[in-house]
Amino acid sequence: MEQPKTGEPRVERRISSNEHRAAYQAAKDSPADHKPKLITSRSVAGQVHGAGAVGRFNTWLAVLVTRSVGTMWAAYLFTVISVGGAVAVITNNAFWTAVSVLISQTFLQLVLLPIIIVGQNVISASQDARAEADHITLTTLHAINVQQLKMLEQQRAMLLQQREILDLLQKKGISMPPIESGG
Repeated sequence: MEQPKTGEPRVERRISSNEHRAAYQAAKDSPADHKPKLITSRSVAGQVHGAGAVGRFNTWLAVLVTRSVGTMWAAYLFTVISVGGAVAVITNNAFWTAVSVLISQTFLQLVLLPIIIVGQNVISASQDARAEADHITLTTLHAINVQQLKMLEQQRAMLLQQREILDLLQKKGISMPPIESGG
């Protein structure tokens, strides 16, 4: 991946909603106030088909069909249908050839495929929402880490100053009592 040259301004290439950008900025500005969100498929399902009863049913059915078709049992069923169709064609059985064509070309391609695509849209929407929530949480953690590193740098500077003071005191002949370690 090509790195931008130092003289060139940084170009923002991400496409995100105004809501996400606002949450991102809020996480950077005050990371202690951030509360991580749990995003599930149910929490974003209404965005694809709506939150009404029909939308909920369409979403439920599309995800159910998508998850069912994405199993080995569905693969076995489709294999049986295609082998049965091949046998029907080879034996010149017009009835079973017609049934095979009806199932494979009409139902699977014209009905099942759009349902699977809708199911994928629902699943994709939940993954996108989860990614945005995770991005904001990671941004918050990064901001907290940056604050901690600044504090550590400040503490290091203070320890160096204290070491210099102790060294000056030792040069003047003033010794400090040894520090006993607790434990």
